Amino acid sequence: MSSEPAWPEGYRLIVRDTCDSTNAEAARIASELDYPTWILAREQTGGRGRRGRTWQTPMGNLAATLVMRPGGTAGWAALRSFMAANAVFEALAMLVPRSRLSLKWPNDVLLDGGKVAGILLESAASGDRIDWLAIGIGVNLAAVPDGLRDAAFPPVALGRDVDVEVFLTTLAGFYATQESILTRLGFEPIRESWLRHAARLGEIITARTGNEEITGRFESVDEAGRLVLSTPAGERRIPAADVYF
Repeated sequence: MSSEPAWPEGYRLIVRDTCDSTNAEAARIASELDYPTWILAREQTGGRGRRGRTWQTPMGNLAATLVMRPGGTAGWAALRSFMAANAVFEALAMLVPRSRLSLKWPNDVLLDGGKVAGILLESAASGDRIDWLAIGIGVNLAAVPDGLRDAAFPPVALGRDVDVEVFLTTLAGFYATQESILTRLGFEPIRESWLRHAARLGEIITARTGNEEITGRFESVDEAGRLVLSTPAGERRIPAADVYF
C-alpha cells in the first residue's frame, strides 16, 4: 500500500517546468477553468510577493498557485488567505514539530520565528463579484532565497530534500479540507484554527498601513479577517497592513 498522499477529488493539477510566475500563469488560464486548478512550477523566474516585492524560488522550493472561481464578494474570497495559511501550517507540520510553526497575520507562515512561507492572493472582479481568485503559495523547503537577509522577518528554510510534488499533494489535500469546512460550517472554525497558531497573540505588535502606524495588543482576528488591536485610543480593526513584532 502506498504511503504517499492522494490528490484531492475535484481539483486539477498543471505542472510547468518553468514559468515567470504561477500567479501570472493563473491569470492567463483563469477564463478556461472547469475546476479549481493548482499550478506548480519547478522553476519560477519572476515570482512576487505582497506590495510588488520580489519572491525568489530556488530549485527545490515550492512555487504553486491555486486558481478558482469561488464566487461571492472580494471580502468573502479574501478569507481564503487564512484557509491557505492553515493548510500550509498542517502540511509543514508533517515535516517539523508543530511547536516550531506559527502564523503571522495576514499571510505568512513562520518557522522558529523566520518566514518559511508566504501567500499572495490576486483576483479579477466584475463589479462587487469575484470572477476568479489566485492563491499563490511559496514555501522554502530546500533553501533560503538570496537577497532578503535584511527583511523584518528573515527568510528561513526547512533545509530538507522534500519531493515538491508530494508536498503539494499534501498541501492540496489540507486546502480541500478547508474548503469543505467553509462550505459546511462557515468561516468561524477556520478563524479559530488560525488563531490557535497565531504568532504573538495577546502581545503588543505594530501594524503599518499605507498612511499610518498603529501599535496595540493583538486581541484577535474578526469574522471578516481583520486584525483586531487594542490601543490606548480604543479598539482598531485593520483590513490590510504589514505587521511587525
